[in-house]
Amino acid sequence: MRRLHPLVATAAAALLLAGCGSTDQGSDPAASSPGTTAAPSASSAAPADERTLTVFAAASLKGTFTEIGQQFEAANPGVAVTFSFAGSSDLVTQITSGAPADVFASADEENMQKVTDAGLASGTPVAFATNTLEIATPPGNPAGVTSFADLARPGTSVVVCAPQVPCGAAAAEVEQATGVDIAPVSEEGSVTDVLGKVTSGEADAGLVYVTDVTGAGDQVTGVTFPESAQAVNTYPVTALSGAADPELAASFVTFVTSAQGEAVLAAAGFGAPPA
Repeated sequence: MRRLHPLVATAAAALLLAGCGSTDQGSDPAASSPGTTAAPSASSAAPADERTLTVFAAASLKGTFTEIGQQFEAANPGVAVTFSFAGSSDLVTQITSGAPADVFASADEENMQKVTDAGLASGTPVAFATNTLEIATPPGNPAGVTSFADLARPGTSVVVCAPQVPCGAAAAEVEQATGVDIAPVSEEGSVTDVLGKVTSGEADAGLVYVTDVTGAGDQVTGVTFPESAQAVNTYPVTALSGAADPELAASFVTFVTSAQGEAVLAAAGFGAPPA
C-alpha cells in the first residue's frame, strides 16, 4: 500500500475536521456552543414603565413650576412632567376646547372658576400662593418712574397685560382704586410678554408681578408701589376631570401645596395663600 506524502496527509486531516464541525443552519456559533447563552436583542427588552403628566400653568409660574416638576419627577421615578405655560385666560380657552391636560394652575380665581363652571375641575381647586404687582423698568430706570401715578405721565411708554389676563385685571383694579388712568402702548397676552417688552427696551415700564422682577435679576429695575395691595392675586391649582391618570394628577397637586412646594414658591417671592 502506498504511503501518502506527509503534506498531503496533513491537508486531508484538516479537511476532515472542518467537515465534522460545519453546520447547514447558518446560526451564530456562540449560540450552539455548550454553556453559552445568547444576549437578548434590544427589541426583546421590556419597555420602561413611564407615565407622563401634562400641567397647564400660568406664565408667571414658569420658573417655580419647572423646579417643582423636577423635584416631583425625582420623587416619582418613571414619571415625566410636561408643561404648557401661557396666560391663564388662554389656557382656560384651550382646556374648555378639549386640549389634553391633567392639572391646571391659574394666576387668579376668576379664570379657575371658568374651568370649575365647565365641570372640568376634579374636586375643589386649592389655593397655593399669592402675588402682587410691581413696576419693571429697564436697568437703571432711565425714564425715572418712581410711582404708580408716573405710569400715566405723558411721554412714558407703558406695557400692561390684556384685561382678561390676571395681571391685566389686577392693573385695572389698581387704576380704579387710585383714579390713575394708564394709556398703555400695548396690552400683552401674558406677564412674560410684558416683561419681554421691558427687557428688550421697547417700553419705559411694564406692570408685572413681584416674582417676575425677582426672577429677571439685573435685567430690570423694580419699582414697588403701596397701591399694589389693592389687587392681590390668589393662585389656585386643581387636577382636571379628564386627567389620563387621576391619581398622579392629584399627587402633583398635593406636592405643589406641600412644604417642599411652598419653599420653592416662597424663594421666588410668592406670598402664602390666604388662611
